[in-house]
Parts: sequence; structure tokens; C-alpha cells
Amino acid sequence: MAAEGFYKDRGSKFLAFAEAIANEDEAKVRVAWYKKKYHDARHVCYAYRLGPNLWRTKDDGEPHGTAGAPILRSINARGLDNILVVVVRYFGGTLLGTGGLMVAYREASKAALDNW
Repeated sequence: MAAEGFYKDRGSKFLAFAEAIANEDEAKVRVAWYKKKYHDARHVCYAYRLGPNLWRTKDDGEPHGTAGAPILRSINARGLDNILVVVVRYFGGTLLGTGGLMVAYREASKAALDNW
């Protein structure tokens, strides 16, 4: 079961989900599930960590480094492993800029991890 978090900025809504994963294949299956469930969202970004040397991030169309990296930093700040955090963005019509995006993805992922 996934822990959930939420963040909103200037109309954009960021839905965040944190869940345990055992391996990369499971991460890929779960990401595909979120992409299908939230097919109407603009972006489905994520990061996962499986031990100290295996991690992945995906910005899914957001500017490079503005989504996946902040999500991974939230995971790393808590020292977590075997975890996937997905953040789904519904665009609200106002561009947030790179700094705003980084804050939004960080805060959304932190909100989900606070409920972990």
C-alpha cells in the first residue's frame, strides 16, 4: 500500500505516492501502473532507490533535473532503500519555472514520505 502526499502551487496539483519495492522490475511495473491510472496527467515523474548503488530518476518531460532529482534527494535525506516515489503533476496553466518545479516535486515527495 502506498503512502500519499499532496502539494499545490499556482493551480498545478502534485499527487505523490511512496511505496516499497523489491527490485527494478517491480519499480517498472508500478510506474507503468501509475502512468495508466493517471493517463490524463501532464507528467508522471519518479525516483527509486534499491540499496546504496542502484537508483533511477525520471523527469517525464519536465526540464532536466527538476523532478526526479528532488524526489531522490527526499528519499536520500531519510536514508531509505527499496522505495519508489512517484509524483503525478496536473498542470494548472501557470509555468512554475525550474526553481518552482524543484520545490514542488521536493515538497510533494516529502509529504508522501511523511506518511510513510
